[in-house]
Amino acid sequence: MNRLFVAYKPSGIGSNLFLSKLKRKYKTKKAGFSGTLDPFAKGVLLIGIGSYTKLFRFLDKTPKVYRATLWLGAKSDSLDTEMIEEVDILKEFDEADVLNVIKSLQGELEYEPPIFSAKRIDGQRAYDLARAGKEFTLNKISSTIYETKLISYCHPFVTFEATVSEGTYIRSLGLIAANRLGVKYGSLSALERLNEGQFKYCDEKPLDIKKSLNIKQNYYYGQNDNLKYGRVLALDDLEIKEDGYYWLDSGSFISIINVANKDVNYELGRIEC
Repeated sequence: MNRLFVAYKPSGIGSNLFLSKLKRKYKTKKAGFSGTLDPFAKGVLLIGIGSYTKLFRFLDKTPKVYRATLWLGAKSDSLDTEMIEEVDILKEFDEADVLNVIKSLQGELEYEPPIFSAKRIDGQRAYDLARAGKEFTLNKISSTIYETKLISYCHPFVTFEATVSEGTYIRSLGLIAANRLGVKYGSLSALERLNEGQFKYCDEKPLDIKKSLNIKQNYYYGQNDNLKYGRVLALDDLEIKEDGYYWLDSGSFISIINVANKDVNYELGRIEC
């Protein structure tokens, strides 16, 4: 069975364990997800079953939208409620100041990712090293913050939404916002991913793969058996001849091809629709 759909992962469960539950639900052994969510976080998780697991990199998954609640004054190495060490009691801020800080996050942002993250250090995940008490440093990363919205401010909690590029750490955004308010510590008390690009949760309804790809459809005017049996394709038989990735429709299946330097190569095997 081939299937592409958006699931909703609850908080308190890892993405891999959640995927195992979906495999049992759909009675399949071959399934995968795109865009890991920490156990702390909840929200949309893009799921592929069967050969559709090969298509994640060709899907339009950005920008991503998150809703987060920042707990001002809460100190946690994980930047969430998992490892709260202490909480500073703070005076209430003017809502206008909070709004200005949330808006100030927009644009290109360079920052340090959380030490409790999936970043790899010499082959090991940063969160494994952090839990083991080992010292290490993470290189700064850059993210694009397309839009931010203040949803509510109920001291000491600030709820905001952020539309961001792939790979953005919302927990770090929360700490940056706290620091810009003059607060030393800040951790998320809630985090939800609302969508990945065009993909939103809709009761796990199957998605139309042809409408989900973020590469152009090309048209092949040679013999259809060449596609059916994976034979070499001639550039002159394609409608679009410029370099790039394309998908070809053969009715019951699609093919992903890569046009480069006047050569046509199959990027993936035949994908049944």
